[in-house]
Amino acid sequence: MNSTTVRNLLVRGMLAGLAAGVLALVIAYWLGEPMVDKAIGFEEAHAGHSHGDEVELVSRSLQSTAGLATGVLVYGVAFGGIAALAYCFALGRVGRFGPRATALLLSGCALLAVYVVPFLKYPANPPAVGNPDTIGKRTTLYFLMMVLSVLLAVAATILGKRLAPRLGTWWATVTAVLGFAVVVGLAYQFLPVINEVPEHFPAALLWRFRLSALAMQTVLWGGFGLVFGELAERLLNPKPATAVSGQAPVPAGQ
Repeated sequence: MNSTTVRNLLVRGMLAGLAAGVLALVIAYWLGEPMVDKAIGFEEAHAGHSHGDEVELVSRSLQSTAGLATGVLVYGVAFGGIAALAYCFALGRVGRFGPRATALLLSGCALLAVYVVPFLKYPANPPAVGNPDTIGKRTTLYFLMMVLSVLLAVAATILGKRLAPRLGTWWATVTAVLGFAVVVGLAYQFLPVINEVPEHFPAALLWRFRLSALAMQTVLWGGFGLVFGELAERLLNPKPATAVSGQAPVPAGQ
Protein backbone atom coordinates (compact mmCIF):
# COMPACT_ATOMS: atom_id res chain seq x y z
CA MET A 1 0.00 0.00 0.00
CA ASN A 2 1.62 3.27 -1.13
CA SER A 3 1.83 6.44 0.94
CA THR A 4 -0.93 8.17 -1.03
CA THR A 5 -3.40 5.40 -0.27
CA VAL A 6 -2.40 5.39 3.40
CA ARG A 7 -2.91 9.16 3.58
CA ASN A 8 -6.31 8.91 1.90
CA LEU A 9 -7.38 6.14 4.29
CA LEU A 10 -6.15 8.19 7.25
CA VAL A 11 -8.28 11.16 6.20
CA ARG A 12 -11.30 8.90 5.66
CA GLY A 13 -10.71 7.28 9.02
CA MET A 14 -10.76 10.62 10.78
CA LEU A 15 -13.95 11.62 8.92
CA ALA A 16 -15.56 8.29 9.81
CA GLY A 17 -14.50 8.78 13.42
CA LEU A 18 -16.14 12.22 13.40
CA ALA A 19 -19.36 10.76 12.00
CA ALA A 20 -19.31 7.95 14.55
CA GLY A 21 -18.64 10.52 17.27
CA VAL A 22 -21.83 12.37 16.33
CA LEU A 23 -23.82 9.15 16.72
CA ALA A 24 -22.14 8.39 20.04
CA LEU A 25 -22.81 11.95 21.20
CA VAL A 26 -26.54 11.42 20.75
CA ILE A 27 -26.39 8.25 22.87
CA ALA A 28 -24.26 9.94 25.53
CA TYR A 29 -26.59 12.94 25.76
CA TRP A 30 -29.89 11.07 25.83
CA LEU A 31 -28.87 8.02 27.84
CA GLY A 32 -25.78 8.93 29.83
CA GLU A 33 -26.34 12.51 30.93
CA PRO A 34 -29.61 11.86 32.82
CA MET A 35 -27.78 9.18 34.83
CA VAL A 36 -24.95 11.61 35.56
CA ASP A 37 -27.44 14.21 36.81
CA LYS A 38 -29.05 11.68 39.13
CA ALA A 39 -25.66 10.58 40.46
CA ILE A 40 -24.70 14.21 41.13
CA GLY A 41 -27.99 14.68 42.95
CA PHE A 42 -27.21 11.65 45.12
CA GLU A 43 -23.73 12.99 45.84
CA GLU A 44 -25.03 16.41 46.85
CA ALA A 45 -27.77 14.94 49.01
CA HIS A 46 -25.31 12.75 50.92
CA ALA A 47 -22.37 15.17 51.11
CA GLY A 48 -21.17 15.98 54.57
CA HIS A 49 -20.75 19.69 53.83
CA SER A 50 -22.51 22.43 51.94
CA HIS A 51 -21.68 23.12 48.30
CA GLY A 52 -23.02 26.64 48.43
CA ASP A 53 -19.62 28.29 48.94
CA GLU A 54 -17.82 26.29 46.27
CA VAL A 55 -16.92 28.09 43.06
CA GLU A 56 -18.12 26.25 39.96
CA LEU A 57 -15.42 26.72 37.34
CA VAL A 58 -17.47 25.09 34.56
CA SER A 59 -21.25 25.01 34.81
CA ARG A 60 -23.06 21.70 34.65
CA SER A 61 -25.05 22.87 31.62
CA LEU A 62 -21.82 23.63 29.74
CA GLN A 63 -20.32 20.28 30.74
CA SER A 64 -23.34 18.35 29.45
CA THR A 65 -23.51 20.18 26.11
CA ALA A 66 -20.44 21.87 24.61
CA GLY A 67 -18.01 20.06 26.89
CA LEU A 68 -19.52 16.67 26.14
CA ALA A 69 -19.63 17.36 22.40
CA THR A 70 -16.01 18.53 22.30
CA GLY A 71 -14.75 15.51 24.21
CA VAL A 72 -16.68 12.92 22.21
CA LEU A 73 -15.96 14.41 18.78
CA VAL A 74 -12.25 14.94 19.43
CA TYR A 75 -12.03 11.38 20.73
CA GLY A 76 -13.86 10.13 17.65
CA VAL A 77 -11.50 11.88 15.24
CA ALA A 78 -8.41 10.70 17.15
CA PHE A 79 -9.42 7.07 17.42
CA GLY A 80 -10.61 7.15 13.79
CA GLY A 81 -7.13 8.13 12.63
CA ILE A 82 -5.44 5.47 14.77
CA ALA A 83 -7.91 2.81 13.62
CA ALA A 84 -7.33 3.78 9.98
CA LEU A 85 -3.58 3.21 10.37
CA ALA A 86 -4.26 -0.17 11.99
CA TYR A 87 -6.58 -0.93 9.08
CA CYS A 88 -3.78 -0.24 6.58
CA PHE A 89 -1.69 -2.88 8.31
CA ALA A 90 -4.52 -5.41 8.77
CA LEU A 91 -5.99 -5.28 5.26
CA GLY A 92 -5.09 -8.52 3.50
CA ARG A 93 -3.27 -9.94 6.53
CA VAL A 94 -6.19 -11.23 8.62
CA GLY A 95 -7.95 -13.27 5.97
CA ARG A 96 -9.51 -12.92 2.56
CA PHE A 97 -11.85 -10.11 3.54
CA GLY A 98 -12.81 -7.14 1.42
CA PRO A 99 -12.41 -3.52 2.58
CA ARG A 100 -15.89 -3.37 4.18
CA ALA A 101 -15.59 -6.69 6.00
CA THR A 102 -12.09 -5.86 7.22
CA ALA A 103 -13.31 -2.54 8.62
CA LEU A 104 -16.16 -4.22 10.50
CA LEU A 105 -13.88 -6.98 11.78
CA LEU A 106 -11.30 -4.46 12.95
CA SER A 107 -13.98 -2.34 14.67
CA GLY A 108 -15.46 -5.35 16.45
CA CYS A 109 -12.08 -6.57 17.66
CA ALA A 110 -11.10 -3.06 18.77
CA LEU A 111 -14.35 -2.66 20.70
CA LEU A 112 -13.69 -5.95 22.45
CA ALA A 113 -10.00 -5.38 23.22
CA VAL A 114 -9.96 -1.64 23.89
CA TYR A 115 -13.22 -1.30 25.81
CA VAL A 116 -15.22 -4.43 26.66
CA VAL A 117 -12.40 -6.47 28.25
CA PRO A 118 -11.20 -3.60 30.52
CA PHE A 119 -14.83 -2.63 31.19
CA LEU A 120 -15.69 -6.07 32.56
CA LYS A 121 -12.87 -5.77 35.11
CA TYR A 122 -13.07 -2.05 35.85
CA PRO A 123 -16.49 -0.77 34.69
CA ALA A 124 -17.34 2.89 34.26
CA ASN A 125 -18.63 4.70 37.33
CA PRO A 126 -20.86 7.77 37.64
CA PRO A 127 -20.17 10.69 39.98
CA ALA A 128 -20.35 9.81 43.70
CA VAL A 129 -18.86 6.36 43.02
CA GLY A 130 -15.16 6.01 43.77
CA ASN A 131 -12.79 7.40 46.37
CA PRO A 132 -11.04 10.58 45.13
CA ASP A 133 -7.85 9.45 46.90
CA THR A 134 -7.60 6.33 44.72
CA ILE A 135 -8.26 7.92 41.33
CA GLY A 136 -4.61 7.59 40.30
CA LYS A 137 -4.53 3.91 41.21
CA ARG A 138 -7.84 3.21 39.46
CA THR A 139 -6.74 5.02 36.30
CA THR A 140 -3.44 3.13 36.21
CA LEU A 141 -5.14 -0.24 36.65
CA TYR A 142 -7.68 0.52 33.95
CA PHE A 143 -5.05 1.51 31.37
CA LEU A 144 -2.92 -1.47 32.37
CA MET A 145 -5.87 -3.75 31.67
CA MET A 146 -6.53 -2.02 28.35
CA VAL A 147 -2.90 -2.27 27.17
CA LEU A 148 -2.76 -5.91 28.26
CA SER A 149 -5.98 -6.66 26.39
CA VAL A 150 -4.72 -5.03 23.17
CA LEU A 151 -1.38 -6.87 23.34
CA LEU A 152 -3.15 -10.17 23.98
CA ALA A 153 -5.48 -9.56 21.03
CA VAL A 154 -2.48 -8.94 18.76
CA ALA A 155 -0.74 -12.05 20.12
CA ALA A 156 -3.89 -14.13 19.57
CA THR A 157 -4.11 -12.92 15.97
CA ILE A 158 -0.48 -13.85 15.32
CA LEU A 159 -1.00 -17.23 16.98
CA GLY A 160 -4.05 -17.95 14.85
CA LYS A 161 -2.19 -17.08 11.66
CA ARG A 162 0.71 -19.39 12.55
CA LEU A 163 -1.53 -22.30 13.53
CA ALA A 164 -3.75 -22.02 10.46
CA PRO A 165 -1.52 -24.08 8.10
CA ARG A 166 -1.49 -27.00 10.57
CA LEU A 167 -4.93 -26.84 12.19
CA GLY A 168 -6.99 -25.11 9.53
CA THR A 169 -8.55 -21.68 9.81
CA TRP A 170 -11.46 -22.78 12.03
CA TRP A 171 -9.50 -24.61 14.73
CA ALA A 172 -6.66 -22.10 14.63
CA THR A 173 -9.18 -19.34 15.33
CA VAL A 174 -10.83 -21.33 18.13
CA THR A 175 -7.45 -22.03 19.73
CA ALA A 176 -6.39 -18.38 19.54
CA VAL A 177 -9.69 -17.15 21.02
CA LEU A 178 -9.53 -19.69 23.85
CA GLY A 179 -5.94 -18.69 24.61
CA PHE A 180 -6.97 -15.03 24.69
CA ALA A 181 -9.87 -15.80 27.04
CA VAL A 182 -7.72 -17.88 29.41
CA VAL A 183 -5.01 -15.23 29.79
CA VAL A 184 -7.59 -12.46 30.22
CA GLY A 185 -9.28 -14.58 32.89
CA LEU A 186 -5.97 -14.93 34.72
CA ALA A 187 -5.49 -11.16 34.54
CA TYR A 188 -8.96 -10.67 36.01
CA GLN A 189 -8.03 -13.03 38.83
CA PHE A 190 -4.70 -11.48 39.79
CA LEU A 191 -5.29 -7.76 39.24
CA PRO A 192 -6.71 -5.93 42.28
CA VAL A 193 -10.48 -5.68 42.73
CA ILE A 194 -11.88 -2.18 43.23
CA ASN A 195 -15.28 -1.77 44.85
CA GLU A 196 -15.90 1.76 46.06
CA VAL A 197 -19.66 2.06 45.57
CA PRO A 198 -21.01 4.09 48.51
CA GLU A 199 -23.62 2.65 50.79
CA HIS A 200 -27.22 3.15 49.66
CA PHE A 201 -26.18 4.17 46.14
CA PRO A 202 -29.04 3.04 43.83
CA ALA A 203 -28.06 -0.20 42.12
CA ALA A 204 -30.42 0.52 39.21
CA LEU A 205 -28.74 3.90 38.60
CA LEU A 206 -25.28 2.33 38.58
CA TRP A 207 -26.43 -0.41 36.20
CA ARG A 208 -28.10 2.03 33.79
CA PHE A 209 -25.08 4.32 33.76
CA ARG A 210 -22.77 1.44 32.89
CA LEU A 211 -25.14 0.22 30.19
CA SER A 212 -25.26 3.70 28.68
CA ALA A 213 -21.45 3.84 28.66
CA LEU A 214 -21.30 0.46 26.93
CA ALA A 215 -23.98 1.53 24.43
CA MET A 216 -22.04 4.69 23.61
CA GLN A 217 -18.85 2.77 22.85
CA THR A 218 -20.74 0.16 20.82
CA VAL A 219 -22.35 2.85 18.68
CA LEU A 220 -19.01 4.64 18.32
CA TRP A 221 -17.09 1.60 17.10
CA GLY A 222 -19.96 0.11 15.14
CA GLY A 223 -20.68 3.40 13.40
CA PHE A 224 -17.01 3.81 12.57
CA GLY A 225 -16.83 0.32 11.07
CA LEU A 226 -19.82 0.92 8.82
CA VAL A 227 -18.86 4.41 7.66
CA PHE A 228 -15.16 3.75 7.25
CA GLY A 229 -15.83 0.42 5.53
CA GLU A 230 -17.94 2.17 2.92
CA LEU A 231 -15.36 4.94 2.39
CA ALA A 232 -12.53 2.42 2.13
CA GLU A 233 -14.51 0.30 -0.33
CA ARG A 234 -15.04 3.27 -2.63
CA LEU A 235 -11.37 4.20 -2.46
CA LEU A 236 -9.85 0.74 -2.89
CA ASN A 237 -12.44 -0.79 -5.21
CA PRO A 238 -13.78 2.09 -7.31
CA LYS A 239 -16.62 1.28 -9.67
CA PRO A 240 -15.80 1.60 -13.39
CA ALA A 241 -17.13 4.67 -15.12
CA THR A 242 -20.51 4.07 -16.76
CA ALA A 243 -21.23 4.84 -20.37
CA VAL A 244 -22.51 8.32 -21.17
CA SER A 245 -25.81 8.80 -23.04
CA GLY A 246 -26.36 5.09 -23.46
CA GLN A 247 -23.13 4.54 -25.43
CA ALA A 248 -21.05 1.44 -24.75
CA PRO A 249 -17.71 2.06 -23.01
CA VAL A 250 -14.76 2.27 -25.38
CA PRO A 251 -12.27 -0.60 -24.90
CA ALA A 252 -8.84 0.38 -23.62
CA GLY A 253 -6.35 1.13 -26.37
CA GLN A 254 -8.94 2.30 -28.95
